[in-house]
Amino acid sequence: MSDWFAAAAEWCRGRWWQWRVPLLLFLAWDGQRHLRDPEARGLFGGITFGAHELGHLVFAFFGEFMAVAGGSLNQLLIPIGAALLLYHHRDYFGVAVAGAWLGSSLFDLATYIGDARSLDLDLVGFGDAVQHDWAWLLGRLGWLPYDTRIAGLTRAAGVLVLALSLAFGAWLCWRMATTPGRDSVSS
Repeated sequence: MSDWFAAAAEWCRGRWWQWRVPLLLFLAWDGQRHLRDPEARGLFGGITFGAHELGHLVFAFFGEFMAVAGGSLNQLLIPIGAALLLYHHRDYFGVAVAGAWLGSSLFDLATYIGDARSLDLDLVGFGDAVQHDWAWLLGRLGWLPYDTRIAGLTRAAGVLVLALSLAFGAWLCWRMATTPGRDSVSS
C-alpha cells in the first residue's frame, strides 16, 4: 500500500491541480445529492444505465439467473474495469473519478434493490414484459423480505467507496499543489 501512495505522490509532481479541484467538488456535490435523494440521477446515471442494460445481454449466455443479475453486476464491473485501466496507465486521479462512479453506481443499485417489494420505480427493459431484476433475484433466493436491508448495506458500501475516492482525489490535488514540479509541466 505504501508503494501505491509513493507512486501516486510521484505522479503528482508537476501536474495541474487547478482543473481537478472543481471536478472533485462537483463529484462531492453530486454524491451528496444522490445521498439526499436516492432517485436523483447524477453525472454517471446515463452511462450506468447503459452498462446495466448491456450486462443483461452479455450475461444472458450464462443462463437465466445470470442474465437477470448481469445488469447489476455489469454496472459495478464497468467502473471497476475503468479504474483498473486507469491504474494501468498510471492515471491516479482517473482512478479516484472511477471510484466516484462506482460509488454512484452503488447508490443507484441500492435504490433498485430497495424497490424489490414495493415495485414503485418505473422500469425500462427489452420487450413488453419488463421484470424487476431484484424482485426476481431476491424472490428466487428467498431473500425478498430483506430487500431494504440489502439496499442499506449497498448504500453504505457506496458511501464508503465515494468517501475514499474523494479523499484520495483530494490528497492527490493537495500533493499536486504542494510538490515542486518537474522540468516540464504535464496536465
